Amino acid sequence: MSAAELDRAVTLLVRQVGHWQQPRWSAPAEGGNVSRADLVHKLVQEIANLAADAAGEPRREVPRLPSDLTLPDQLRVVAADLARADPPPPVLADAAEKITRTRATL
Repeated sequence: MSAAELDRAVTLLVRQVGHWQQPRWSAPAEGGNVSRADLVHKLVQEIANLAADAAGEPRREVPRLPSDLTLPDQLRVVAADLARADPPPPVLADAAEKITRTRATL
């Protein structure tokens, strides 16, 4: 797994949700009892944790911003942080798999 493949997974998810307005973000994720926004924010936090671990830094809580419309940008930022940390391929594969699984649930 490479950083380019991680970037592709992020791009696919952002294309899927980047045009959503608030009602779509607030709707329940498929087969779950959490909103789509909650699901994507959880993903953002998981990728941020992987980035912190890879960089040898403490994990930090990713803030939940007032508008869910910012979630695609938050995902881009934490994925870029992960790629910059240059983790081993299995970590990149784990991140891409989390992103792909989230896409399927949305």
